[in-house]
Amino acid sequence: MRTHEVFNQVPEIVPFDTSEDPALLEGLRREGAAWAEGELRELGRLAGSEEVQDWGRLVNEYPPVLRTHDKFGHRIDEVEFHPHWHNLMRVAVEHGLHGTPWRQDRPGAHVARAAKLYAWGPADAGHMCPISMTYAIVPALRHNPELSAKFEPLLASTTYDYGLREPTSKAGLIAGMSMTEKQGGSDVRANTTTATRQPDGSYRIVGHKWFTSAPMSDMFLTLAQTESGLSCFLLPRVLPDGTRNPIRLQRLKDKLGNKSNASAEIEYENATGWLVGAEGAGVKTIIEMVNMTRLDCVIGSSTGMRVGVVRATHHARHRKAFGEFLIDQPAMRNVLADLIVESDAATTVMLRLAGATDRSATDEHEAALRRIGLAVTKYWVCKRAPAHAAEALECLGGNGYVEESGMPRLFRESPLMSIWEGSGNVAALDALRAMARQPDTVEAFFTELATAHGADSRLDDAVARLGKELSDLDDIQYRARRVVELMALVLQGTQLVRHGDPAVADAFCASRLGGDWGVAFGTLPTGVDTEAILRRVC
Repeated sequence: MRTHEVFNQVPEIVPFDTSEDPALLEGLRREGAAWAEGELRELGRLAGSEEVQDWGRLVNEYPPVLRTHDKFGHRIDEVEFHPHWHNLMRVAVEHGLHGTPWRQDRPGAHVARAAKLYAWGPADAGHMCPISMTYAIVPALRHNPELSAKFEPLLASTTYDYGLREPTSKAGLIAGMSMTEKQGGSDVRANTTTATRQPDGSYRIVGHKWFTSAPMSDMFLTLAQTESGLSCFLLPRVLPDGTRNPIRLQRLKDKLGNKSNASAEIEYENATGWLVGAEGAGVKTIIEMVNMTRLDCVIGSSTGMRVGVVRATHHARHRKAFGEFLIDQPAMRNVLADLIVESDAATTVMLRLAGATDRSATDEHEAALRRIGLAVTKYWVCKRAPAHAAEALECLGGNGYVEESGMPRLFRESPLMSIWEGSGNVAALDALRAMARQPDTVEAFFTELATAHGADSRLDDAVARLGKELSDLDDIQYRARRVVELMALVLQGTQLVRHGDPAVADAFCASRLGGDWGVAFGTLPTGVDTEAILRRVC
């Protein structure tokens, strides 16, 4: 029937190449990982393929299921995943998106890994959680050289070996982290879980954890109280004698997003663990893992922004309204250009911080910059992601509100990175704490900003404002978000002015730093070269 004729609909975007991103490729080369471009492009084509996009859809439509007992009544505490979950995990592990960079003696290893994680992320966000924690556990585990020597090669292995077996009998390991409890959340010092030393040097751990992501991992870092205070422990799911460690899965969380990934409430019933770091130094030890997950939070939010602008721009290029393609209408061009500027800024600073991670082992300046840069960038980029996702969804109108568009899943995922390891206030206050306790981080930050001095007067003025904000310590905690937001913006502006597309850098400085900007996306000032910015998304 003629009433069912379909026209003015946007063609399917799949297949597409998720690595076809100027900010990504430019940053990869600039930060010393050009050698990984071939693999990056291979992974980008795979992530945007029809097959892999379908994997991502199915693992979210059929989320994991908890099996506490087998059919005979034996306690098994297992989670059943859709088969494509394991396909996604296998590809991620085989391409070294987890712990592999820690074992690569090659400049740019962490940058290459960050770029590949960014390119693979559009396949599915959920499975990136265990991948990220396996990456992040390595620096913390090194506080116990014996455990590190035993497990680090397996955490870096490019073999995905899923199954409930003793860790050293496996070809590769996946790791998780359990920190928060019912009564404390981000206030981990309120933890009540206890750890009692045993004659053989291990510890018996009793208590609960309120949020354990990826509970089917092979091992976890967790926090528990000893006589010396809060301490960090490594708990495997299977003990050296082959028996199961009594880590009981009580229930899975019913979350806003991240549906493909299991997150559980757990109980330790005299579970066995081994101390990592010194007794009483649990927070100091596990913060090594937390700091590395911050980088992945920035990567995840940057990935989501890029997915949003690619889908929104694709729609606008093919959809007509009021007789014209949306892409040709001035108001829509402003919105899309603004979204692209935000995305480019996030990606560019993310790769700079990945480069600092590579260089931090031998460069004190880079180590200090990474410490403060990750704190402020994690706060701001992850905070911007939900607003960005909502605006990108709106570019598709009612079509964007329908699950088949993929935009609702993108929107549901967007708040997670800001909440993970500490929501906005925790991240902002940690940045202030880092500057107070480690003055070298302030010096490193302003040294980085000085590399762009004189290149743009609006950036220079913003840096001067930041100096005044930091020199006034009255009500500094009350102003924490304001201060850290400005820090994040000038850091992004510095990277764009030095390395970004000139049109993007100009629009960023005019709006984010120059003050000629509204509250919503799509309020860029006149005079911005929107055509050049829109070319950033083909």
